[in-house]
Amino acid sequence: MTHTSPTSFSRRGLLRAGTGLGLAALGVGYGAGAASAAIPTSPRFDLTQPSYDLFRRQSLHDVTVQQGFAFDNVNRRLFVAQRRDGSSDTAGDLCITQLDFAGNYVGYMHLTGFGHGVAFGAQGVGSSTYLWTEVDANANGYGARLARFKFTSGTALSNTSSALTKYTPVATATEHTCSIDPVNNRLIVRYNLSDGKHIAVYDLADATNGDFSSPLADFKQPSLPTLSPTFQGYTAYGKYLYLLTGTSYDASGGVVNSEITCVDMNTGTIVQGPVLTKAGETLDFREPEGLAIYQTVAGEVRLFLGFASGAAGDRRSNLFYKNALV
Repeated sequence: MTHTSPTSFSRRGLLRAGTGLGLAALGVGYGAGAASAAIPTSPRFDLTQPSYDLFRRQSLHDVTVQQGFAFDNVNRRLFVAQRRDGSSDTAGDLCITQLDFAGNYVGYMHLTGFGHGVAFGAQGVGSSTYLWTEVDANANGYGARLARFKFTSGTALSNTSSALTKYTPVATATEHTCSIDPVNNRLIVRYNLSDGKHIAVYDLADATNGDFSSPLADFKQPSLPTLSPTFQGYTAYGKYLYLLTGTSYDASGGVVNSEITCVDMNTGTIVQGPVLTKAGETLDFREPEGLAIYQTVAGEVRLFLGFASGAAGDRRSNLFYKNALV
């Protein structure tokens, strides 16, 4: 089933972003300290309600499995991350494909030495899109820091490029990834410490200017009692965080185990899930890959779920969404 076209976004999603100057010019931010967990109340998605198609089986610039995706809610743009074909799993080499909302190819960028691509953000500033990604891939292929840069189709950036503004939100963290809540203009950072994964939430304008001194929330990610522990993506809307887990499935074997879990970011506790999702269950190959939020021009907020499909050497992108709030 397909609902109304999501190509129309709300201009209420305009961001209060700056130009990346100030503290950001130093390339580092403050470490996240104890948080007051003061995110205002908001509705949450009912994960038991149906999912609807945006598109299925669309080609990306590369032939590998997609890893994550993000919406620029200001300029109505969609970006999908994947590991570059021919690069090792630990090199951190990514391809970012821009698609329109029918899944048609628009453009791409190559990123060398960045990270895994499980989550990233797209920030609209005027008519430009700035991507927030992990950067400086470690030995495991995950980014040690965050980077912000302008998306410019047909170009390539290395992790040492002067076009990057780099940030270290948590000084003691060994890995950082991020996602954006485009409705509330917040940067969601998932970072790794010796005791596991943590989540911190920042005002997006503050983060753009390199100020990570006052997180709205900062907590350890709760243990997820899922069918599969394989982590596949995250995003947030309001005070709720959404986590995607699961592994690939095809008709020749495997188990449909893709699940979404909702966490209250003020308390760090699970409020719904894990909930099994069967979105795209008829795909020939189906692997959960990414979550993201956007808002239509009519004001409807949608939680998007990504899945890879297709044969090896010809993987495709598939996006579905949930829109029932409680």
